[in-house]
Amino acid sequence: MERSRRVRIRRVYDEPEEADGSRVLVDRIWPRGLSKDAAALDEWCKDVAPSTELRTWYGHDPARFEEFGRRYRAELREPDRAAALKHLKDLARGGHLTLLTATKDTAVSAAVVIQSELTGSQ
Repeated sequence: MERSRRVRIRRVYDEPEEADGSRVLVDRIWPRGLSKDAAALDEWCKDVAPSTELRTWYGHDPARFEEFGRRYRAELREPDRAAALKHLKDLARGGHLTLLTATKDTAVSAAVVIQSELTGSQ
């Protein structure tokens, strides 16, 4: 339970909060209309993001989220994504981690899959 509270998800457009800890953008594409200063990121972890092909297939359709999660977990075993996920695990061990996404509905976003991988909840 403690680990899941240490890894949270927020929209990158939301105002930063002190409780955010490390703020990491986990989208492959930079958010529209947002300056780097306004994002207040600690880092941008593009390598953990889903492939363009998977993201395009998914299209943020909530009806496809379960299958998206299954396919994305498979992608997260690929070497570059696995290394990026390990990096996020290391950050989470060091304190609070906020996964940032531009997705409108964060409940059906890649960040949810990442969070579940980091916290062991599925």
